[in-house]
Amino acid sequence: MDEAPNSTIHPACLQEPPLAIDVIKQLDVFDFCLYSVLTLMSCISLLLYLEQCIYIYKKLPYPKKTTIIWINGAAPVIATMSCFGMWIPRAVMFTDMTSNCYFAVVVYKVLVLMIEELGGSNAFLQRFSGKTFRINTGPCCCCCLCLPRVPMSRRLLFWLKLGALQYAILKTVLSVLAIVLWTNGNFDLSDLEITGTAIWINPFIGVLTIISLWPVAIIFMNTNSFLRSLKIVPKYAMYQLVLVLSQLQTSIINILALDGTIACAPPFSSQARGSMLSQQMMIMEMFIITLVNRFLFRRTYEALPSETVDNDHNAKAELQPAVMEHDV
Repeated sequence: MDEAPNSTIHPACLQEPPLAIDVIKQLDVFDFCLYSVLTLMSCISLLLYLEQCIYIYKKLPYPKKTTIIWINGAAPVIATMSCFGMWIPRAVMFTDMTSNCYFAVVVYKVLVLMIEELGGSNAFLQRFSGKTFRINTGPCCCCCLCLPRVPMSRRLLFWLKLGALQYAILKTVLSVLAIVLWTNGNFDLSDLEITGTAIWINPFIGVLTIISLWPVAIIFMNTNSFLRSLKIVPKYAMYQLVLVLSQLQTSIINILALDGTIACAPPFSSQARGSMLSQQMMIMEMFIITLVNRFLFRRTYEALPSETVDNDHNAKAELQPAVMEHDV
């Protein structure tokens, strides 16, 4: 009696993801056109990124150009890896690891970019040393309004950088560990038992992600008013959008697939079909973000004036009315 419901389940719903040749064989006209268009989108994203790299390398000074090249690569890299995962479902573990590890570095590079736009670490400290920074920002402490403002110092800047850098390092280490365990059959996203490795590794990665996003948010919330002429707000918004789409959206789809909400469609199991839908959506979204980033980072901007220049300009503005009144 207990085995009766399982007898109605299609065998493909209990199998591993299909091979690439099986995916190609089951494509009808509509699916073939869809896969072709999505592949073309990912190729265009990659070509636009390569052309953007050449432009940035020629027009911008070091080290800012390497930082911008890293940040611009987030959307094209994710789109390219999603294209591989769409055509080769059994490689999704590797493509997702590559995308997530790359984006972990981008989180740190966004923080570095804001510091570089202000002249580098030394100029940043000269401008803000002793000034108090808000730390009650998301995603950790956005509701803790009672937190005191913290004075900026070299030590605080070091801890902010370290907080973002730890994610790039530990995410890569844990992803490699997950791949090793997966090849040995010890890592399974569908295994939610307390003895499973996925139930321990994934939440720990989530905690590391939140910790790394906090320093970036602190720097942005306290410096965005100085960087508005450099279009830092839309650039930061694009970075946040990539974060939400590549992490939160994918997690939601995976949960729905594990729950059985996304039904299996032979030769795809529920998990494989959810992963396929996620890859297809990611390609379209990253293609649009690539186009937007191209306009945001294409133009070059003059360096921001130093704090001494700002103070001299303000002093002259205050003295000018008094001089004119004396002459009258």
